[in-house]
Amino acid sequence: MKKSINTFLKHAGQDKINKSANPAIVRASTVFFKSIQELRKHQKKVETNKEVAFWDYGRQGSQTTIQLQKILKEMEESYEVFLTQTGFGAVALAIMSVCRPGDEILISDCVYRPTQKLTSQMLKEFNINAIFYNPNKFDDLKKKISKKTKLIYVENPGSNTFEFQDLNKIISIAKKKNIYTAIDNTWATAYYFKPIKLGFDLSITSATKYYSGHSDVMAGTLAVSKKVFKKVSWFNHVSGQRLSSDDAYLVIRGLRTLDLRMKKHQENSKLVINWLAKQKSVSKILYPYNRSSKEYKLWKKYYSGSTGLMGLIIKSKKASSVVKFINSLKLFGIGYSWGGFESLAMYNTKKELGKRSFFNLKKNEHLIRLHIGLEDPKDLIYDLRSSIKNIK
Repeated sequence: MKKSINTFLKHAGQDKINKSANPAIVRASTVFFKSIQELRKHQKKVETNKEVAFWDYGRQGSQTTIQLQKILKEMEESYEVFLTQTGFGAVALAIMSVCRPGDEILISDCVYRPTQKLTSQMLKEFNINAIFYNPNKFDDLKKKISKKTKLIYVENPGSNTFEFQDLNKIISIAKKKNIYTAIDNTWATAYYFKPIKLGFDLSITSATKYYSGHSDVMAGTLAVSKKVFKKVSWFNHVSGQRLSSDDAYLVIRGLRTLDLRMKKHQENSKLVINWLAKQKSVSKILYPYNRSSKEYKLWKKYYSGSTGLMGLIIKSKKASSVVKFINSLKLFGIGYSWGGFESLAMYNTKKELGKRSFFNLKKNEHLIRLHIGLEDPKDLIYDLRSSIKNIK
Protein backbone atom coordinates (compact mmCIF):
# COMPACT_ATOMS: atom_id res chain seq x y z
CA MET A 1 0.00 0.00 0.00
CA LYS A 2 1.33 3.42 -0.94
CA LYS A 3 1.88 5.67 2.06
CA SER A 4 -0.04 8.95 2.34
CA ILE A 5 1.97 12.12 1.78
CA ASN A 6 1.62 12.91 5.50
CA THR A 7 3.33 9.64 6.46
CA PHE A 8 5.87 9.98 3.65
CA LEU A 9 7.01 13.39 4.95
CA LYS A 10 7.71 11.92 8.39
CA HIS A 11 9.93 9.08 7.13
CA ALA A 12 11.55 10.27 3.90
CA GLY A 13 15.25 11.07 3.92
CA GLN A 14 16.15 9.16 7.07
CA ASP A 15 19.87 8.40 7.37
CA LYS A 16 20.12 4.60 7.28
CA ILE A 17 23.91 4.63 7.63
CA ASN A 18 24.07 6.80 10.76
CA LYS A 19 20.67 5.53 11.93
CA SER A 20 19.24 9.03 12.46
CA ALA A 21 15.77 10.39 11.78
CA ASN A 22 17.10 13.13 9.49
CA PRO A 23 19.82 13.04 6.82
CA ALA A 24 23.39 14.01 7.57
CA ILE A 25 24.54 17.51 6.68
CA VAL A 26 27.30 16.88 4.15
CA ARG A 27 29.50 19.90 3.44
CA ALA A 28 32.01 19.30 0.67
CA SER A 29 33.55 21.00 -2.32
CA THR A 30 36.02 18.24 -3.21
CA VAL A 31 34.67 14.70 -3.58
CA PHE A 32 37.22 11.88 -3.40
CA PHE A 33 37.45 8.88 -5.75
CA LYS A 34 39.70 5.83 -5.46
CA SER A 35 40.97 6.18 -9.03
CA ILE A 36 40.61 8.15 -12.25
CA GLN A 37 38.69 5.18 -13.65
CA GLU A 38 36.16 5.37 -10.83
CA LEU A 39 35.80 9.13 -11.34
CA ARG A 40 35.17 8.74 -15.10
CA LYS A 41 32.70 5.90 -14.53
CA HIS A 42 30.76 8.04 -12.07
CA GLN A 43 30.76 11.04 -14.43
CA LYS A 44 29.36 8.84 -17.19
CA LYS A 45 26.60 7.68 -14.85
CA VAL A 46 25.71 11.31 -14.10
CA GLU A 47 25.70 12.21 -17.81
CA THR A 48 23.21 9.43 -18.61
CA ASN A 49 20.83 10.98 -16.05
CA LYS A 50 20.80 7.95 -13.79
CA GLU A 51 20.07 8.58 -10.11
CA VAL A 52 23.25 9.07 -8.12
CA ALA A 53 23.95 8.98 -4.39
CA PHE A 54 26.55 11.76 -4.71
CA TRP A 55 28.05 14.13 -7.30
CA ASP A 56 31.63 14.42 -8.54
CA TYR A 57 31.94 18.06 -7.39
CA GLY A 58 30.33 19.99 -4.56
CA ARG A 59 28.91 22.74 -6.79
CA GLN A 60 26.42 20.22 -8.16
CA GLY A 61 25.08 19.28 -4.74
CA SER A 62 25.62 16.93 -1.83
CA GLN A 63 24.01 13.87 -0.29
CA THR A 64 21.87 16.29 1.75
CA THR A 65 20.57 18.22 -1.26
CA ILE A 66 19.94 14.94 -3.12
CA GLN A 67 17.71 13.79 -0.26
CA LEU A 68 15.69 17.00 -0.43
CA GLN A 69 15.32 16.63 -4.20
CA LYS A 70 14.02 13.08 -3.77
CA ILE A 71 11.43 14.19 -1.21
CA LEU A 72 10.22 17.08 -3.35
CA LYS A 73 10.14 14.98 -6.52
CA GLU A 74 7.73 12.61 -4.76
CA MET A 75 5.63 15.49 -3.45
CA GLU A 76 5.48 17.31 -6.77
CA GLU A 77 4.98 14.13 -8.82
CA SER A 78 7.42 15.68 -11.27
CA TYR A 79 10.21 14.38 -13.50
CA GLU A 80 12.83 16.20 -11.42
CA VAL A 81 13.23 19.05 -8.91
CA PHE A 82 16.06 21.59 -8.93
CA LEU A 83 17.15 23.59 -5.89
CA THR A 84 18.13 27.27 -5.80
CA GLN A 85 19.41 29.70 -3.18
CA THR A 86 16.14 31.70 -3.12
CA GLY A 87 12.58 31.45 -4.46
CA PHE A 88 13.37 34.17 -6.95
CA GLY A 89 16.39 32.17 -8.07
CA ALA A 90 13.94 29.45 -9.13
CA VAL A 91 11.95 32.05 -11.12
CA ALA A 92 15.10 33.10 -12.99
CA LEU A 93 16.18 29.49 -13.55
CA ALA A 94 12.79 28.59 -15.05
CA ILE A 95 12.68 31.53 -17.46
CA MET A 96 16.33 31.55 -18.51
CA SER A 97 16.34 27.81 -19.16
CA VAL A 98 13.75 27.97 -21.95
CA CYS A 99 13.85 31.53 -23.37
CA ARG A 100 16.36 32.90 -25.88
CA PRO A 101 16.89 36.18 -27.80
CA GLY A 102 13.96 36.93 -30.10
CA ASP A 103 11.45 35.04 -27.91
CA GLU A 104 8.37 36.48 -26.25
CA ILE A 105 7.03 35.63 -22.79
CA LEU A 106 3.35 36.02 -21.94
CA ILE A 107 3.11 36.91 -18.26
CA SER A 108 0.19 37.34 -15.94
CA ASP A 109 -0.07 40.99 -14.88
CA CYS A 110 -0.38 39.93 -11.23
CA VAL A 111 3.06 38.35 -10.79
CA TYR A 112 5.54 39.05 -8.01
CA ARG A 113 7.14 42.50 -8.48
CA PRO A 114 10.75 41.21 -8.89
CA THR A 115 9.44 38.87 -11.61
CA GLN A 116 7.99 41.92 -13.35
CA LYS A 117 11.38 43.62 -13.18
CA LEU A 118 13.29 40.59 -14.43
CA THR A 119 11.04 40.07 -17.43
CA SER A 120 10.18 43.63 -18.43
CA GLN A 121 13.57 45.25 -17.77
CA MET A 122 16.51 42.86 -17.61
CA LEU A 123 15.37 40.39 -20.28
CA LYS A 124 14.67 43.29 -22.62
CA GLU A 125 18.44 43.81 -22.79
CA PHE A 126 18.73 40.26 -24.14
CA ASN A 127 16.05 40.85 -26.79
CA ILE A 128 13.46 38.76 -24.91
CA ASN A 129 10.16 40.60 -24.91
CA ALA A 130 7.68 40.38 -22.01
CA ILE A 131 3.97 40.89 -22.72
CA PHE A 132 1.59 41.13 -19.77
CA TYR A 133 -1.96 39.82 -19.98
CA ASN A 134 -5.08 40.37 -17.88
CA PRO A 135 -5.35 37.44 -15.41
CA ASN A 136 -9.13 37.90 -15.26
CA LYS A 137 -9.64 37.54 -19.02
CA PHE A 138 -8.47 34.41 -20.80
CA ASP A 139 -9.32 35.99 -24.15
CA ASP A 140 -6.68 38.64 -23.48
CA LEU A 141 -4.06 35.90 -23.13
CA LYS A 142 -5.28 34.18 -26.31
CA LYS A 143 -5.10 37.28 -28.49
CA LYS A 144 -1.58 38.13 -27.30
CA ILE A 145 -0.07 34.78 -28.32
CA SER A 146 2.20 35.13 -31.34
CA LYS A 147 4.59 32.94 -33.31
CA LYS A 148 7.35 34.26 -31.05
CA THR A 149 5.67 33.21 -27.78
CA LYS A 150 7.98 30.72 -26.09
CA LEU A 151 6.61 30.71 -22.52
CA ILE A 152 3.38 31.48 -20.67
CA TYR A 153 4.18 32.42 -17.08
CA VAL A 154 1.45 32.31 -14.41
CA GLU A 155 1.35 33.16 -10.72
CA ASN A 156 -1.70 31.58 -9.13
CA PRO A 157 -3.19 33.15 -7.14
CA GLY A 158 -1.81 36.56 -8.08
CA SER A 159 0.83 38.19 -5.90
CA ASN A 160 -0.87 40.43 -3.29
CA THR A 161 -4.12 40.66 -5.30
CA PHE A 162 -5.00 36.94 -5.36
CA GLU A 163 -6.55 36.50 -8.81
CA PHE A 164 -7.29 32.86 -9.69
CA GLN A 165 -7.05 31.70 -13.31
CA ASP A 166 -8.50 28.73 -15.19
CA LEU A 167 -5.30 26.74 -15.48
CA ASN A 168 -6.57 23.96 -17.76
CA LYS A 169 -7.41 26.54 -20.43
CA ILE A 170 -3.88 27.95 -20.26
CA ILE A 171 -2.25 24.52 -20.45
CA SER A 172 -4.52 23.45 -23.33
CA ILE A 173 -3.79 26.42 -25.58
CA ALA A 174 -0.07 26.25 -24.75
CA LYS A 175 0.14 22.60 -25.80
CA LYS A 176 -1.70 23.33 -29.05
CA LYS A 177 0.76 26.13 -29.85
CA ASN A 178 3.83 24.21 -28.56
CA ILE A 179 4.49 26.85 -25.88
CA TYR A 180 6.13 26.09 -22.53
CA THR A 181 4.20 26.83 -19.33
CA ALA A 182 5.47 27.92 -15.93
CA ILE A 183 3.66 28.66 -12.67
CA ASP A 184 4.66 30.18 -9.35
CA ASN A 185 2.97 27.77 -6.92
CA THR A 186 4.34 29.22 -3.67
CA TRP A 187 0.91 30.09 -2.19
CA ALA A 188 -0.41 26.51 -2.31
CA THR A 189 2.80 24.46 -2.51
CA ALA A 190 2.73 20.93 -3.90
CA TYR A 191 0.88 19.88 -0.75
CA TYR A 192 -2.34 21.45 -2.04
CA PHE A 193 -1.70 21.55 -5.79
CA LYS A 194 0.63 19.68 -8.17
CA PRO A 195 1.17 21.74 -11.35
CA ILE A 196 3.39 19.26 -13.22
CA LYS A 197 0.78 16.54 -12.77
CA LEU A 198 -1.83 18.93 -14.23
CA GLY A 199 0.34 19.64 -17.29
CA PHE A 200 2.65 22.57 -16.52
CA ASP A 201 6.28 22.27 -17.63
CA LEU A 202 7.83 24.27 -14.79
CA SER A 203 6.59 24.80 -11.23
CA ILE A 204 8.27 27.28 -8.88
CA THR A 205 8.02 27.29 -5.10
CA SER A 206 9.78 29.58 -2.67
CA ALA A 207 10.95 27.11 -0.03
CA THR A 208 11.74 30.16 2.09
CA LYS A 209 8.05 30.13 2.98
CA TYR A 210 5.84 27.14 3.84
CA TYR A 211 8.35 24.40 3.04
CA SER A 212 10.88 25.60 5.62
CA GLY A 213 8.13 27.14 7.76
CA HIS A 214 10.33 28.80 10.40
CA SER A 215 11.34 32.13 8.80
CA ASP A 216 15.04 31.27 8.98
CA VAL A 217 15.88 29.86 5.52
CA MET A 218 16.26 31.24 2.00
CA ALA A 219 15.65 28.58 -0.68
CA GLY A 220 13.78 27.88 -3.90
CA THR A 221 12.61 24.82 -5.81
CA LEU A 222 11.84 24.24 -9.47
CA ALA A 223 9.88 21.11 -10.40
CA VAL A 224 10.01 20.21 -14.09
CA SER A 225 8.43 17.94 -16.69
CA LYS A 226 10.47 15.54 -18.82
CA LYS A 227 9.96 17.93 -21.77
CA VAL A 228 12.13 20.68 -20.25
CA PHE A 229 14.42 18.62 -18.02
CA LYS A 230 17.53 18.75 -20.24
CA LYS A 231 17.19 22.49 -20.84
CA VAL A 232 16.86 23.24 -17.12
CA SER A 233 19.60 20.79 -16.17
CA TRP A 234 22.04 22.45 -18.58
CA PHE A 235 21.29 26.01 -17.48
CA ASN A 236 21.30 24.99 -13.82
CA HIS A 237 24.79 23.58 -14.32
CA VAL A 238 26.31 26.51 -16.22
CA SER A 239 24.71 29.19 -14.01
CA GLY A 240 26.12 27.72 -10.81
CA GLN A 241 22.82 27.29 -8.95
CA ARG A 242 23.43 25.51 -5.65
CA LEU A 243 21.54 25.31 -2.36
CA SER A 244 23.76 24.80 0.67
CA SER A 245 23.58 21.52 2.57
CA ASP A 246 22.70 23.38 5.76
CA ASP A 247 19.71 25.09 4.15
CA ALA A 248 18.62 21.86 2.47
CA TYR A 249 18.65 20.17 5.88
CA LEU A 250 16.49 22.96 7.36
CA VAL A 251 13.97 22.64 4.52
CA ILE A 252 13.75 18.87 5.12
CA ARG A 253 13.20 19.54 8.82
CA GLY A 254 10.41 21.96 7.95
CA LEU A 255 8.76 19.50 5.57
CA ARG A 256 8.32 17.02 8.44
CA THR A 257 5.51 19.19 9.81
CA LEU A 258 4.25 20.74 6.56
CA ASP A 259 0.91 18.92 6.64
CA LEU A 260 0.17 19.95 10.23
CA ARG A 261 1.14 23.57 9.65
CA MET A 262 -0.76 23.95 6.38
CA LYS A 263 -3.95 22.63 7.94
CA LYS A 264 -3.58 24.96 10.91
CA HIS A 265 -2.91 27.99 8.68
CA GLN A 266 -6.09 27.15 6.77
CA GLU A 267 -8.15 26.57 9.91
CA ASN A 268 -6.97 29.81 11.54
CA SER A 269 -7.56 31.79 8.34
CA LYS A 270 -11.17 30.69 8.08
CA LEU A 271 -11.87 31.78 11.66
CA VAL A 272 -10.19 35.15 11.16
CA ILE A 273 -12.02 35.69 7.85
CA ASN A 274 -15.38 34.97 9.50
CA TRP A 275 -14.65 37.86 11.83
CA LEU A 276 -13.17 40.19 9.18
CA ALA A 277 -16.21 39.73 6.91
CA LYS A 278 -18.36 41.46 9.53
CA GLN A 279 -16.19 44.58 9.75
CA LYS A 280 -17.50 47.73 8.01
CA SER A 281 -14.04 49.00 7.14
CA VAL A 282 -13.22 45.78 5.24
CA SER A 283 -14.83 46.16 1.81
CA LYS A 284 -13.38 42.98 0.27
CA ILE A 285 -11.42 39.92 1.37
CA LEU A 286 -9.05 38.56 -1.29
CA TYR A 287 -9.20 34.87 -0.44
CA PRO A 288 -11.20 31.90 -1.80
CA TYR A 289 -13.87 31.84 0.91
CA ASN A 290 -17.03 33.15 -0.80
CA ARG A 291 -18.66 30.09 -2.41
CA SER A 292 -20.49 32.18 -5.01
CA SER A 293 -17.35 33.97 -6.23
CA LYS A 294 -15.38 33.18 -9.38
CA GLU A 295 -12.20 32.94 -7.30
CA TYR A 296 -13.69 30.28 -5.02
CA LYS A 297 -14.89 28.17 -7.95
CA LEU A 298 -11.50 28.29 -9.66
CA TRP A 299 -9.70 27.53 -6.40
CA LYS A 300 -12.01 24.58 -5.72
CA LYS A 301 -11.43 23.24 -9.25
CA TYR A 302 -7.67 22.84 -8.78
CA TYR A 303 -6.70 23.03 -5.10
CA SER A 304 -7.26 20.64 -2.20
CA GLY A 305 -6.75 23.33 0.45
CA SER A 306 -6.01 26.99 1.14
CA THR A 307 -3.30 28.67 3.16
CA GLY A 308 -2.68 31.56 5.54
CA LEU A 309 -2.05 34.35 3.03
CA MET A 310 -4.78 36.79 2.05
CA GLY A 311 -5.47 40.36 1.01
CA LEU A 312 -7.89 42.93 2.43
CA ILE A 313 -9.27 45.97 0.70
CA ILE A 314 -9.84 48.58 3.39
CA LYS A 315 -12.15 51.55 2.92
CA SER A 316 -10.84 54.74 4.53
CA LYS A 317 -10.49 58.41 3.68
CA LYS A 318 -7.27 58.58 5.65
CA ALA A 319 -4.32 56.43 4.61
CA SER A 320 -2.63 57.40 7.87
CA SER A 321 -5.37 55.64 9.86
CA VAL A 322 -4.80 52.42 7.88
CA VAL A 323 -1.09 52.67 8.64
CA LYS A 324 -1.98 53.24 12.30
CA PHE A 325 -4.11 50.08 12.21
CA ILE A 326 -1.08 48.08 11.03
CA ASN A 327 1.30 49.75 13.48
CA SER A 328 -1.05 49.07 16.40
CA LEU A 329 -1.11 45.30 15.91
CA LYS A 330 0.75 43.46 18.67
CA LEU A 331 0.83 39.89 17.35
CA PHE A 332 1.29 40.62 13.63
CA GLY A 333 4.85 41.35 12.61
CA ILE A 334 5.50 44.04 10.00
CA GLY A 335 7.83 42.75 7.31
CA TYR A 336 8.25 40.97 4.00
CA SER A 337 7.96 37.29 3.16
CA TRP A 338 5.43 34.95 4.79
CA GLY A 339 4.81 31.23 5.28
CA GLY A 340 6.48 31.04 8.68
CA PHE A 341 4.79 30.15 11.97
CA GLU A 342 4.08 33.80 12.81
CA SER A 343 1.38 36.21 11.64
CA LEU A 344 2.38 39.20 9.49
CA ALA A 345 0.76 42.38 8.16
CA MET A 346 1.82 44.69 5.33
CA TYR A 347 0.36 47.88 3.86
CA ASN A 348 0.85 47.39 0.11
CA THR A 349 1.59 50.33 -2.17
CA LYS A 350 3.02 50.50 -5.70
CA LYS A 351 6.35 49.57 -4.16
CA GLU A 352 4.94 46.10 -3.40
CA LEU A 353 2.58 45.75 -6.36
CA GLY A 354 4.84 47.06 -9.10
CA LYS A 355 3.37 48.23 -12.38
CA ARG A 356 -0.13 46.81 -12.79
CA SER A 357 -2.24 47.44 -15.89
CA PHE A 358 -5.30 45.44 -14.84
CA PHE A 359 -5.68 46.13 -11.12
CA ASN A 360 -6.73 49.46 -9.73
CA LEU A 361 -7.90 50.49 -6.30
CA LYS A 362 -10.83 52.89 -6.18
CA LYS A 363 -10.72 56.19 -4.33
CA ASN A 364 -10.21 55.72 -0.56
CA GLU A 365 -9.36 52.01 -0.98
CA HIS A 366 -6.21 50.54 0.54
CA LEU A 367 -4.63 47.11 0.06
CA ILE A 368 -3.46 45.15 3.09
CA ARG A 369 -1.76 41.75 3.05
CA LEU A 370 -2.18 39.46 6.05
CA HIS A 371 -0.46 36.20 6.78
CA ILE A 372 -2.34 34.22 9.41
CA GLY A 373 0.14 32.24 11.46
CA LEU A 374 -0.12 29.40 13.95
CA GLU A 375 -1.06 31.44 17.01
CA ASP A 376 -4.37 30.94 18.82
CA PRO A 377 -6.94 32.48 16.42
CA LYS A 378 -8.83 33.99 19.36
CA ASP A 379 -5.73 36.01 20.21
CA LEU A 380 -5.30 37.12 16.59
CA ILE A 381 -8.94 38.23 16.37
CA TYR A 382 -8.62 40.13 19.64
CA ASP A 383 -5.52 41.87 18.28
CA LEU A 384 -7.30 42.81 15.05
CA ARG A 385 -10.39 43.99 16.93
CA SER A 386 -8.28 46.25 19.16
CA SER A 387 -6.41 47.78 16.22
CA ILE A 388 -9.10 48.08 13.54
CA LYS A 389 -10.73 50.83 15.61
CA ASN A 390 -7.98 53.12 14.35
CA ILE A 391 -9.34 53.04 10.79
CA LYS A 392 -11.27 56.25 10.13
